[in-house]
Amino acid sequence: MDNALMRPSAGAPTAEELIRLYGLVPHPEGGYYRETHRSIGTIPKAVLPAQYCGPRHYSTAVLFLLPEGSVSRLHRLLSDELWHFHLGGPLELFAIHPDGKVESLTLGQDVLAGQKLQHAVSAGCWFGAAPLPGSGYSFLGATVAPGFDFKDFQLADSESLASKFPHAREIIRKLA
Repeated sequence: MDNALMRPSAGAPTAEELIRLYGLVPHPEGGYYRETHRSIGTIPKAVLPAQYCGPRHYSTAVLFLLPEGSVSRLHRLLSDELWHFHLGGPLELFAIHPDGKVESLTLGQDVLAGQKLQHAVSAGCWFGAAPLPGSGYSFLGATVAPGFDFKDFQLADSESLASKFPHAREIIRKLA
């Protein structure tokens, strides 16, 4: 049986069932997603930092499913993104900060083993993720504030990123 369709634990839905149930579609960074919330209110461009090209909603939220063997490719946003672990197996999240600091942590339900249920990635960090071996899939939520707009989304160019952060080449190779 394909790992992406495995049930991580007895009674848990499969990745295929979650994709169908929530109407998830492929995401450019990898995996599957669906926007679940976009606030009605907006922040005018005049009060946002200069890098925003227009007004943004107060916040947005998505559901995101990453099957085992796939990755959330390195990307960055103009806004902070808060990841929330929901179902499936643990996922390793990596971030490369603008100063070159590399951060790695595991999102999952085993909080006694140090796994986190949620984690905020700061605006401007390059970040990506991959389910740990044996996870089957990782099903998460992500909240962005100011709200997400694809104009604020940039996929990494692995060669230029590796030349800027040579100490992170292994992570870049894994997630680019």
